Amino acid sequence: MYLDLDGQGARYAQLIRALKGAILDGRFAAGARLPASRALSRELDVSRNTVLAAYEQLQAEGFLLGRVGSGSFVANVGSAAPQRRSANNLVAPLSAFGRRALANTDGRGIPGRQHLDLRYNLQYGLPLANPLLASVWRREVSRAAEHVEFDYPDAQGLSALREAICDYLARRRGVPAAAEDVLVVSGTQQAFALAARVLLAAGDTVVLEDPHYRGARQAFGAHGAHAGGCRVDADGLVPSALPASARLAVVTPSHQFPTGALLPLGRRVELLEWAAQRHAWLIEDDYDGEFRYGGRPIAALKSLDRDGRVIYIGSFSKALFPSLRLGYMVLPPSLRDAFVAAKWLEDRGCSALEQAALARFMAGGGFERHLRRAAVALRARRAAMLNGLRRHAAGVVDVVDSNAGMHLTAWLTRANHGDCERLVAHARTRGLGLYTVAPYCLKVPARPGLVLGYAGLPPADIEAAMKLLGRCLRETGLDAGS
Repeated sequence: MYLDLDGQGARYAQLIRALKGAILDGRFAAGARLPASRALSRELDVSRNTVLAAYEQLQAEGFLLGRVGSGSFVANVGSAAPQRRSANNLVAPLSAFGRRALANTDGRGIPGRQHLDLRYNLQYGLPLANPLLASVWRREVSRAAEHVEFDYPDAQGLSALREAICDYLARRRGVPAAAEDVLVVSGTQQAFALAARVLLAAGDTVVLEDPHYRGARQAFGAHGAHAGGCRVDADGLVPSALPASARLAVVTPSHQFPTGALLPLGRRVELLEWAAQRHAWLIEDDYDGEFRYGGRPIAALKSLDRDGRVIYIGSFSKALFPSLRLGYMVLPPSLRDAFVAAKWLEDRGCSALEQAALARFMAGGGFERHLRRAAVALRARRAAMLNGLRRHAAGVVDVVDSNAGMHLTAWLTRANHGDCERLVAHARTRGLGLYTVAPYCLKVPARPGLVLGYAGLPPADIEAAMKLLGRCLRETGLDAGS
């Protein structure tokens, strides 16, 4: 008798699994007599007691029948034996959410990462490499591990972290917030998903700036919401273009994504009045408000909210590193209990260890020291990109510079959308990763453009990338001399 023992665990358990498999796949037919325990023990080089233990267990489970004086026989397991089916038959029908989730993603998880293998990848959202931060973070995690409780954390977030967030927002973003109004989440993406679940029913309209952050559209779309666009100009979102029927709008007033526009005070007031009059909600995505390189700091829209209509979202992914899946929401008191309940049902709360480490990091001043160092590094990278665009793409691109953030938007002045896609494809063959504005739009934009992230490369590499961009523009006939 051939039996393949898998080597995992006790020998009798291995023998049980081997015999079950032989019975279920039909190698041992119903009524077949199994070898005597002594014979099988010699054949498999195991003790007789091991064989006896396996036979007894299989009898107890109904796989074998023991007949005194005759031996052990395979029972008729009938329909208990699983039938082999094609892979297609094994796919369960998806729920409406499952179908929408697939329809709203490209199957690779995070969108816009097709050039990770290239030397000069200008993807927005790549982390700012900081070896010092890595060592500091390891130390904070180690210290936090000594004191963190082993029980489930508060679903709303550790109180120490929520208090540190409030202190930071009051001083850096002009947002007055109480710890009880802060909800710690697993990044901005979870914040959007929670907002969709709590505030919208399937078929409701959420207003997105056009163009906008694609992850927001995907989150709301997966939950069945209809995405409506609102026009964006050189000053950001145009409040007069907001639809009257919408219940929720997502805005980036401090650094419009991806154009970089800064929403002026008059439009901010108009936006708040729209929300108050229509009993609508505003989600303020302050995704990189920490980084400004000129002029006075710009307070968040939330600082002007007197009617409790603004849900403020902040993230540590851009400020620290994307693998730290922590962000936060500042909620109007009327929404707090519903969002905390939704968070509890979602995952019972974020990692207590990382929350505790971050709370210590912020309370000790490490977070803001890092922001100051990061701003210096980002300013140098931004300058390298601007200088490179002036030298190698002057007259070909119209660059939007808002003295903030981690990317620039460059509109092509001599190209159509087909030319832009051709430029991206050609640049890839030269080792340069470019990303177009089009995926961030609900409607085809009037002119093609590029979103050029500069956080992931040092200044010298950015200078080389801009030189390469100029070469690609010439090779595709899009340079100023064409």
